[in-house]
Amino acid sequence: MKRSPTHPALLYGRGAAMGCIALLLLVAGVVSSWDSAQHIVLAKGREHGTMTVTGCGADVCTGPFAPADGATARPRVTTEKSVAVRKGGRFPVVVKPGTDVVVRTGLPGFLHAWTPLGGALLLAALVIGGGLRLTRVAWSVGIAGAALLVATFIAL
Repeated sequence: MKRSPTHPALLYGRGAAMGCIALLLLVAGVVSSWDSAQHIVLAKGREHGTMTVTGCGADVCTGPFAPADGATARPRVTTEKSVAVRKGGRFPVVVKPGTDVVVRTGLPGFLHAWTPLGGALLLAALVIGGGLRLTRVAWSVGIAGAALLVATFIAL
């Protein structure tokens, strides 16, 4: 029995659908990362200083903020809890405008902010390789995502 060829419209439709899914994953990773990364990348004119962690809850850690650039000292600021934040730890931060929320700066903070993009790159690599059959591109995207996640792990 001879197998009938797949209709070209189905092939183009599958490619378009997989391309849209891969693009959606990448856009979601950038948008999710940009929420924290914008304060690091566009830090000029923001309050810079050092935070000393005095306590951590389930989701956030708190502590005093010591300014580095003539900004006002704050007795209590909060930051997102991560594996690298421990009680007594000090690290450079930038204050999100209009809030008492801080974001870690420097290379560790920069890499941590872009971690969601690393995960999105890994997921998109699976879609690109499996759905679009672009194995070289998939390996490149996957290696870039894995490198970002490993660099973040090492830096923190």
